Amino acid sequence: MARANDAVAALLQEYADLLIVTGGEAFKSRVYEKAARAVAGHPLDVAAMDDGGLRKIAGVGTSIAEKIVEYLRTGQVAAVDTLRLRVPSGVLELIRIPTLGPKRAVQLHDELGVASIDELRDAIAAGKLAGHRGFGAKTAENILHGIEVLERSHGRVLLSVATAAAEQIVEALRGAPGCIRCTWAGSLRRFRETVGDVDILAAATGPGPLMDTFTQLSMVADVLAKGATKSSVRLHGDLQVDLRVIPPAAWGAALQYFTGSKPHNVRVREIAVRAGFKLSEYGLFRVDDGSLVASETEEAVYERLGLQWVPPPLREDRGEVEAARNRALPALVTAADIRGDLHTHTDLTDGVAPLADMVAAARARGYEYYAVTDHAKNMPMQRMTDDKMLAQRRTLRELETGGGPVLLHGTELNIGPDGELDWPGAFLSGFDLCVASVHSHFNQPAAQLTHRLVSACENPHVTILGHPTTRLIGKRPPLDADFDAVFAAAARTGTILEINSFPDRLDLPDELILRAKRHGVRFAVDTDAHAPVHLDHLRYGIGTAQRGWLPADDVVNTWPIERLRACIDAKRTAAARS
Repeated sequence: MARANDAVAALLQEYADLLIVTGGEAFKSRVYEKAARAVAGHPLDVAAMDDGGLRKIAGVGTSIAEKIVEYLRTGQVAAVDTLRLRVPSGVLELIRIPTLGPKRAVQLHDELGVASIDELRDAIAAGKLAGHRGFGAKTAENILHGIEVLERSHGRVLLSVATAAAEQIVEALRGAPGCIRCTWAGSLRRFRETVGDVDILAAATGPGPLMDTFTQLSMVADVLAKGATKSSVRLHGDLQVDLRVIPPAAWGAALQYFTGSKPHNVRVREIAVRAGFKLSEYGLFRVDDGSLVASETEEAVYERLGLQWVPPPLREDRGEVEAARNRALPALVTAADIRGDLHTHTDLTDGVAPLADMVAAARARGYEYYAVTDHAKNMPMQRMTDDKMLAQRRTLRELETGGGPVLLHGTELNIGPDGELDWPGAFLSGFDLCVASVHSHFNQPAAQLTHRLVSACENPHVTILGHPTTRLIGKRPPLDADFDAVFAAAARTGTILEINSFPDRLDLPDELILRAKRHGVRFAVDTDAHAPVHLDHLRYGIGTAQRGWLPADDVVNTWPIERLRACIDAKRTAAARS
């Protein structure tokens, strides 16, 4: 269940898309896009704000505030409904396909009569897109991949959405009579990037009050089942949540069992069987006499089987059981290890908060250092200039005198279609660090995309390769690049790879972190925050880093500032000598 800010932001973004589809002014569409970002990044709950409070949010004027109030009061907006009626239903379905976009959806409908995803798939198979402007063979291939991404994500929600819902439910259940312990399990506890349903586990002296509290929550749309020890509900927004209540003495065994994954649990049960035990959600028992061996804690269950306790993000049957048997599991990086954030934005470009507010938020988190990395000038929509960037640097230095974190002035460079960057080396040398990212031309051939990323790594001023695959989960597929070549280049040049914590990115994903680590690269877990509230996204990046088996020392923003600066300087110096 999305928070009110996210639901409102989604509605404003839909209105922006509908304006484009119906021939509205591009400027007006951009206004609503900016307002959507501002609402999503606002720290306060818009559901508790009046018209005046809403208009204090950056980019929210009178008309937009009125639409927000209307939506919060009635659940709909007349202006949005009117535009929806003007758009054929087939176009609305096509817009959902990642990489297609509203303009192309209209073109397909008008020129080919395509009115559904199935019709579009058939049209591509029949070669009907050939000859139509903007729909070459590569575009058709990308559209098919986008359809696969959409269908694969059906019924799943982002990690952040599932976490927000689980936190509300767990908080409510902990206050129910008889509840002793309560938390979430399943893929959410393992920090999977998307979640199909949420598993809540509770230990209680009696399950009745918890079941009543659970099924009567205001966020529940439908009660699917209600039993003595298990109930299932569907939330507003269609996310299913299952609650299981177990005896307090079985807590550890149940938590291990319901956290999964299934392949991991199969491996652990095989070990139990070979040792003469039976493992279930109620405990570890001897087969010969049925006596209980361990159940109260996960650690006790794993230890009795001769295993280290396996952190939940590792429980994917990727070698963790063997490593646990050999006492060789890494001490994974945690949020407490992070000393600073190396990729954030302000309202100088596409952020929604002023520089001073972002610095204050970093100071409140107790960071040792904090980098501001607004977009560079090769993205025209950001309206960046040399003078604006230098003025920001002066302001940042003034803010640093107020104490708190060491403030690093950086920029997020755009890696152009030929691998070029926004500024020459003489200008880049004035930054404390530079993040370089791909923001366009996603559909180039693999060799060209690989060249762009490798070229960025080879630039002595590029500190971090930002969101390297450029994917947006459920919306845009990753780049079709040779990432092993990119990882090799990063290791060779000392370029840091980002693990972007934004919930719809989580980029690098865990599978690629594992591959990159084998090349010997270093990583940075950054938030890419565009508002103070986004700094809280760090936990999703940390969970992703843990799924990639990373210890703290592999993550450069766990290092003291002196070591980090030495790392940045070493790359620049090595390049200057070569």
